[in-house]
Amino acid sequence: MPDPITRRKALSGLAAGAVTLIGTAGTARADVGFDDSPWAGFPAGDGAGRAAAAAFAGFRVVRAVPGTPSVPEVTLPAGYTLVPGATYNVASRAEFYAFVTGERDDAGVTVSVRWPGQRVAAVVAGENRLVLTPDPDDPDRVSFRLPVFRASAGADQGTIQVWSHITGAATGGYLKYEHNDPDRVAGPWTTVAWPAGAVRANTTWVLATHEILQDSGLVARARERGHFFALMGFETNNTLHADNPPHWHMSYYPGPDMSAPKQTVPHFWINSRGQVFYNGQDRQGEGRTQYRVDNPAPILDAEGGLVVTTTIRAHGGLDVETPEGLRYTVFSPDGDYTGPVQILKAGKLWRWAASDDDVKAGILRTDVRGAGRDPVRDSVEYRYDALTGSVLGTKRF
Repeated sequence: MPDPITRRKALSGLAAGAVTLIGTAGTARADVGFDDSPWAGFPAGDGAGRAAAAAFAGFRVVRAVPGTPSVPEVTLPAGYTLVPGATYNVASRAEFYAFVTGERDDAGVTVSVRWPGQRVAAVVAGENRLVLTPDPDDPDRVSFRLPVFRASAGADQGTIQVWSHITGAATGGYLKYEHNDPDRVAGPWTTVAWPAGAVRANTTWVLATHEILQDSGLVARARERGHFFALMGFETNNTLHADNPPHWHMSYYPGPDMSAPKQTVPHFWINSRGQVFYNGQDRQGEGRTQYRVDNPAPILDAEGGLVVTTTIRAHGGLDVETPEGLRYTVFSPDGDYTGPVQILKAGKLWRWAASDDDVKAGILRTDVRGAGRDPVRDSVEYRYDALTGSVLGTKRF
């Protein structure tokens, strides 16, 4: 497997200060913006409705100890403001995040945060933990340098999400794991019970379909054409992207990146046992087609040629069939997809897949084992930064 890749540019810092915005205690609300994220295949828009010349930057202030959500006091330099609204200023049990707008400054502007009664463990921007400077005269205050260079708040969604990129588009099989922490829930996820089963199953679905796409030759075929599949799950902490209810994706992009025209993006909805029960499949320019149990869902290339077909089954599993008719099935004998699952090939048990993600420790383990005489055993441990998702190391067993 290729080395893990990073998802954001490295950031650095430098600047000056003067406008104070005082927050009051509160929780994140489901005031969700439309999905203008660059990885969704749409051009990033100006989420705050501001002039195009303005630049933006997000930051996350992480508490040392999670607790009742509250909002710190933020001081910015003259000419800079926080993007207004509950969508852009969000408190969870673990952290507070916000977006700054003002003149572009790649070197960074000085931001200070005062949070009485809370010890700040870290401040994150992009995939960096920024250097914190304590105030010698005020133990509740820290400051940091925040580069401001994004075209929109939506273009900096990577700051507020925690995910690990494993492989990129050039491999033909883009693979990303989201790391969902109940202490970071925001937006619509604050109004429902924590989807523990769906979160566990989500990672295993991505792993199992990755095995299928590799073994079937579909990834190699996509790579040869300059296309790629994209496997990813859902997130529970991003108010700029209404990524609910629980679901995962096996998307196809007939081009080198996520702006490829005629892309197909399935949304496989899963329940508390991780069972797939619905697929809202988007094909660019054609809207969404709804597929349910036993409805074959073809994924096509830009010219309308068949790439692969998926079919939801009554047991909550999924068939993945090549154009030549080779069928794989993700299956659980007891209907529980929150633990290990079976992968059938041509109707026979082929492999087992399982995963476990410790989001507090930053350790993701994936395990694929062959059945019968299949000697395959691929057990991988990814150690990642628990606050950014950046992969720090990979170990095989």
